[in-house]
Amino acid sequence: MTQLATPPTETPRSYAAHAQPLWRRALLTPEVAVIVALVLVFTWSTANVQAFDGPLTLYYLFLDTAPILLIALPMTLVIVTGEIDLSVASVVGLSSVLVGLLHQDAGLSIPVAALVAVLVGVVCGALNGFLVGYVGLPSLAVTIGTLALYRGIAVGLLGTEAVTDFPERWTDLAKQRIVDGSSYPVVLIPFVLLLIAFAWLLHFTPFGRGIYEIGLNDEAAHFSGVDVERTKFWLFVMTGAVSALAGVYYTLRYGSARGDNATGLELQVIAAVLLGGVSIFGGRGALHGVVAGVLLIGVISSAMRLENQTVNVINIVIGSLLILSVIAPSLLVRLRSLAGRTRSATPAPPRNDTGEAPVDHEERLQR
Repeated sequence: MTQLATPPTETPRSYAAHAQPLWRRALLTPEVAVIVALVLVFTWSTANVQAFDGPLTLYYLFLDTAPILLIALPMTLVIVTGEIDLSVASVVGLSSVLVGLLHQDAGLSIPVAALVAVLVGVVCGALNGFLVGYVGLPSLAVTIGTLALYRGIAVGLLGTEAVTDFPERWTDLAKQRIVDGSSYPVVLIPFVLLLIAFAWLLHFTPFGRGIYEIGLNDEAAHFSGVDVERTKFWLFVMTGAVSALAGVYYTLRYGSARGDNATGLELQVIAAVLLGGVSIFGGRGALHGVVAGVLLIGVISSAMRLENQTVNVINIVIGSLLILSVIAPSLLVRLRSLAGRTRSATPAPPRNDTGEAPVDHEERLQR
């Protein structure tokens, strides 16, 4: 007896990201939300805060946020893996001291002193990466220790003194505009180049895909062929190098090399990265959201300073935004799970062998 083959039923896709239309997956993201918030806050500040819409506002906004923008690039990659680096501000201070001492005492030119400072930053990052990646120590404990170590070396080398004797052409270059009269300083050029490089590395290479896999599950990433130890090592090396580069800029921007330069800067960097949509638990984040997060914090700080608000009030506002950015993803996940349970609790109509709902014959006769 020949059996009729039942037509195959279409199985709905279970992967959550593909359960939504493309426009929703592209637009309804934390990164887009931060960009929209940046546009709204900037527009409101321009219209309501006196002197905020002047050309000097954007200029000093970029000058002040440049170190954070630079360090936030490699920090994003580190946090995506589920790790963290709290020693970045100490590397900035150590780099600043080295530039000052090498130029003043050793007589080296600024480019050579800057190169040596960046190489020392690479060594500092390599120490962090070795202890975290190959030894397997927790990055929080390691970088808290190196935070104190690098800062102690910086203060020990220079003490309470400051080096301020820098060539005027280099201090002017750190504050120079790309075009005379524009609001964009020259420091944006290396930042944009680094942004392109890190965006390509994170979003368009197998190395970047391995970073996300490590953040989601480092053990599974290891069995899938990702060299977890080496990846973490090189990420910390990048963080040390870029932090040292930011230290060179910091020194020339303010014309002063001190052991306590950039104290507390690591908290601003981490706050900006998390506000930009990077998950503190790893496995999620994008660089365009991080850049928007840095600029959002900068705009809020600038607008509140122009309104004569104290530093404490500014810190309260930024801290509240940071807490909200950390809590919001968890709340959204819980709301989605509750909505999914509600839909699954609704009994589905019975279906026959062909996958179609049975038809009431009496109802059909009435039609």
